[in-house]
Amino acid sequence: MLTLEKTHDEARQGEAFAPFSEDPNQYSRHFYIESYGCQMNFADSEVVASILQEKGFGATRDVEKANLILLNTCSIREKAEQTVRKRLTEFKKLKKQQKGLLIGVLGCMAERLKSKLLEEEKLVDLVVGPDAYRTLPQLIEEAGTGQKAVNVLLSRDETYADISPVRIDSNGVSAYVSIMRGCNNMCSFCVVPFTRGRERSRDDRSILKECQDLFDQGYREATLLGQNVDSYHFTPETGGDAVNFAQLLEQVAKISPLLRVRFSTSHPKDITDEVLHTMARNKNICRYIHLPVQSGSTRVLQLMNRTYTREWYKAKVERIWEILPDCSITSDIISGFCTETEEDHQETLDIMRFSRYDFSYMFFYSERPGTLAQRRYADDIPESVKKERLQQIVHLQNELSLASNKKDIGKVFEVLIEGNSKRDENAWMGRSSQNKVIIFPKTLEGLQPGDYVHVKVEQCSQATLLGNIVSTI
Repeated sequence: MLTLEKTHDEARQGEAFAPFSEDPNQYSRHFYIESYGCQMNFADSEVVASILQEKGFGATRDVEKANLILLNTCSIREKAEQTVRKRLTEFKKLKKQQKGLLIGVLGCMAERLKSKLLEEEKLVDLVVGPDAYRTLPQLIEEAGTGQKAVNVLLSRDETYADISPVRIDSNGVSAYVSIMRGCNNMCSFCVVPFTRGRERSRDDRSILKECQDLFDQGYREATLLGQNVDSYHFTPETGGDAVNFAQLLEQVAKISPLLRVRFSTSHPKDITDEVLHTMARNKNICRYIHLPVQSGSTRVLQLMNRTYTREWYKAKVERIWEILPDCSITSDIISGFCTETEEDHQETLDIMRFSRYDFSYMFFYSERPGTLAQRRYADDIPESVKKERLQQIVHLQNELSLASNKKDIGKVFEVLIEGNSKRDENAWMGRSSQNKVIIFPKTLEGLQPGDYVHVKVEQCSQATLLGNIVSTI
């Protein structure tokens, strides 16, 4: 998902999407959408595309052909918001040239900055929060009459379970499937509970249907998404047994052995032995767990309200490897949180070495208005210190990633072909179960994206494995 050198919101921000298969002449109105931040935002953009398509809007990659421009935003860091503001300023200039063009902000920035964006800076025509996408068509009509259209109300039950997402700019092989929304973990640095609301799980039957439909359409990998997937828990209103995440995971895996199943993200306190044993029983559940640590210091973890200690986290890592010896573990890491000392920082480096992360999403602390940390603690670490510590974290992660990849040289992995290598049209790009990118030449005829092959790793770089096909599957 992210390259090692980039921070969480920088790595995937600003991607514009449109469905590959749509006839541009099929629709009289067109929308252009850019998504920023986490995978949940990208999945939400697919829900938005479905809602708009039902109301006669077609997607376009050409912003100058759009009647509606939407930015699906991220508030995890100040820099992400600055990037969105810059784009909105650029689009405002375009608005002066294109009569009737509407500009809207979706997602996590919507509630927090609605007044500034609409009234003070006059950058947008409509503002729509993550739980209000069903009202988009109505808001577009209101904005078209010159009104400022806003809906940022959070919901206790909205999951968009009945909406079939439009797979925008999909490779036809991998897809995101949202299984829950919101978050109940009040990590002191995080704005998500305030921008996405309380946790609620989606009907397991609708999830299974979506995954089955994806498989029937030729997709071969589904990534189950949630702010904290391991706390998934759905109880049918009509009665019957509740379904937890381990049970859901197994049900999705049973759709077909040819369907790979991934999931993200796991909170260390919630991932259970039941989930790990479910992974061990099902070969097609990928050996990959994203397990954010945030800090290696117990004292800082307490300030972050992460509800675990460094010793507890290390024990969880050991348990994962005990049940899944070949499992890849990745992480999120924050440098320079409030009151962080050099000793705290060194403990973070230490836990990275212990956990041997294959890669991490690394960024320095950015105080977000409205969070518990903003209300309780002073943001007292100089930015220069934050950046210096971040560079040390990045440098260590680069070393860990290279060491991990070197251990894979000589091994054979089952690889799902996703498409052409970006740098060489004569080579395929795919990923192993451990989520590592593997590049290999097109030495066999008849292969296509969605096929599985066995690849022997011959070389590696810090971010990529290079190999050759040894057999088809």
